[in-house]
Amino acid sequence: MGQLKYKLLIVAATIIWGLSFVFMKDAVDVLPPAWLIGVRFMATGIILACVFHRRLAAALTKTYLVRGGIIGVLVFLAFWTQTIGLAYTTPGKNAFLTGTYCVLVPFAWWLFARRKPTRYNLIAAVLCVAGIGLVSLQGSAGDLTLGFGDAMTLVCSVFFALHIVYVSKFTDTCDVMALTVYQFLVGGACGLIVGACTETLPAASVITPDFLWNMAYLVVFASCLALVFQNVGLAHVDPAPASLLLSLESVFGVVFSVLLYGEVLSLKLVCGFALIFGAILISEMLPLKSKDADVVDQAAFETETILDDALAQME
Repeated sequence: MGQLKYKLLIVAATIIWGLSFVFMKDAVDVLPPAWLIGVRFMATGIILACVFHRRLAAALTKTYLVRGGIIGVLVFLAFWTQTIGLAYTTPGKNAFLTGTYCVLVPFAWWLFARRKPTRYNLIAAVLCVAGIGLVSLQGSAGDLTLGFGDAMTLVCSVFFALHIVYVSKFTDTCDVMALTVYQFLVGGACGLIVGACTETLPAASVITPDFLWNMAYLVVFASCLALVFQNVGLAHVDPAPASLLLSLESVFGVVFSVLLYGEVLSLKLVCGFALIFGAILISEMLPLKSKDADVVDQAAFETETILDDALAQME
């Protein structure tokens, strides 16, 4: 029972994030992607800065500013491309395709640490590609095309993977919460700048109570509250079960998309989702569970640690 409450906190965070895909879908219909991310991240950064002002004051150094700037730009690019993709695809597909970052992390880490992915990472990658094909490719067998929304969502998963790697590198010697605040402030500034340069700010008349509620949910629940739930849960739950629980985010994303957005699941979509979810589980779980020396090598362990430490930065 001791760990149960912490596991429930992690599950609560995944439910909040799964529901956020539907809220984001509604919000992006009113506010363009860059403006939406800019407002969301800037508001989140200001709230967290007020909560963690003492830790932030101790981190006003060049190192923190540079590192916070790097991960802030990466997280903006990740969420910006994800939101653009969401405008052209369904919340369920967006949730599952975003989750492929879990499979990409070992390969991104290979580029930085020169540590080869395990055999299970390779199996997960093959399953993930097959699942992406079922979920995203459209048309006849001889004329398959990738939808723009799905393509942008896959791009966002690459940025999320790079973001995780950099967070892991930077938090070795830096306060993770101070970096988180800088990340949101920099990401918010990027969104506002890009929005001002490339997008048209809608008239005030489109800002309805429903839209304000959507933004409140994204800022207070999906960014601040879920972040606290996840951090507390990860501090008390072992990495393997924690990774399994966190992977439920994409499942809840589909569930809420069906219930609230009216997404229709075909057999092809269900099979694609199953393959992607299986790839995520293999990539996150088997390297720690296996007793094979080739699987539980240092690279596999570091990859799992990267995911657990950096997932707090994701939403």
